[in-house]
Amino acid sequence: MKHVKAKTSVGPLSGEQKRRRLVRALKRNWVLYVFLLPSLVYIILFCYWPMYGLQIAFRNFKFKDGFWGSEWVGLRWFEKFLSTPRFWGILKNTLVLSIYSLIAGFPLPVILALVLNNVRNVRWKKFAQTITYMPHFIAVTVLVGMMSLFFSPSSGFVNTLLSYLGGSGDTYFMGTPRYFSHMYVWSGVWQGMGWGSIIYLAALAGVDQELHEAANIDGANKLKRIWHIDLPSILPTVIILLVMSCGSIVGVGYEKVYLMQNSLNVEVSEVISTYVYRTGLGNRQYSYSTAIGLLNNLVNIVILAIVNKVSGKLSGISLW
Repeated sequence: MKHVKAKTSVGPLSGEQKRRRLVRALKRNWVLYVFLLPSLVYIILFCYWPMYGLQIAFRNFKFKDGFWGSEWVGLRWFEKFLSTPRFWGILKNTLVLSIYSLIAGFPLPVILALVLNNVRNVRWKKFAQTITYMPHFIAVTVLVGMMSLFFSPSSGFVNTLLSYLGGSGDTYFMGTPRYFSHMYVWSGVWQGMGWGSIIYLAALAGVDQELHEAANIDGANKLKRIWHIDLPSILPTVIILLVMSCGSIVGVGYEKVYLMQNSLNVEVSEVISTYVYRTGLGNRQYSYSTAIGLLNNLVNIVILAIVNKVSGKLSGISLW
């Protein structure tokens, strides 16, 4: 009997072979692609299609002329923003809030996750998690309203407590410029710390417990086990989230800042996002505000790429 060997192709696939393989995969998994379709349509409609309107950043947009009929002005609006006398003040306020929030708010969820992970009493651990997660679900408007009540110079309990301790007891915290950044940052830390620790707790759940048992046998205390086992295990997650946080370093959201803003603290509370909101909707300068928003996003992308590159060089961990 002669054994006939099947011919096998070991070379690269041709274009026709790739198309046939793709068609077979589509036919075999068509149900999965049908489920994927709504998400794909949503992303196209609400994430990519609106980019069509970015061209008004380079035009003198008017409703009656439309996108294509409006006058092309090139980089006029970018130059106007960079040359405005308020530019450096707005940029400084944005960077102060963003960097302050990053320095104060990024390490605390990691520390909280490490602490909760080492709590052995299940009931106490669940109670602590619930208490720290709850502020995340408070709306921004409600949070700012709570701050206005708590720090009120007439009836707030903070001023009442300060008066009992010998202070003045009539400080208007929400209207004093030097307190604005502290109130903005630490209220955000309080609101987001518990929720931010969830991803680190998930990463800690994958740590091999045999490492802790071996370290315990060798006489390592809890602090040393956290430092030498838990922290290195979640370090890749920490670095990735840090890189992503740096990608929004000039992207302070306007909602909370705008709600906390008033005529007394506007000199330190006016950031890029609130300036875009005022010029775009308040003054109806649509092209100008679009140009500022586009410039802001481009700077964020550049910073993200630089931080990601540095992270890859120093630690070998990066987004791409």
